[in-house]
Amino acid sequence: MDQQQQDMNMIEMALQDYKEGLGTFTQKMPKIAQKYNAFTEECFKEGKLSQKMKQLIALGISINAQDEYCIIYHTKGCLDQGCSEDEILEAIGVTAAFGGGAAMSQAVTLVQDAISELQSSNMKQ
Repeated sequence: MDQQQQDMNMIEMALQDYKEGLGTFTQKMPKIAQKYNAFTEECFKEGKLSQKMKQLIALGISINAQDEYCIIYHTKGCLDQGCSEDEILEAIGVTAAFGGGAAMSQAVTLVQDAISELQSSNMKQ
């Protein structure tokens, strides 16, 4: 298995882990999960800011917070909303300007891997 396949498996596994964890939490704490999901859905609805812009903001915050699951999730969200790789990389630049080396290290590794894998899996569909 080459490095790209290993990265793809890691990204897919992280997304699956998140979905399974959220499912388990939802079963155990349905009221909290419902309210959290409703709040999140409302926050990401089209408004004065587009859903695309909101995903770019969320990706930047995720990178700055060093939250790997959210980095992957919001990289996918950016791609799903039609962000180009250049738009994502520009948002990463802004994040790195604020977050310094820690933000840049996540951006040049995890985000790049997620973009490659998620774009590759979209092309297969």
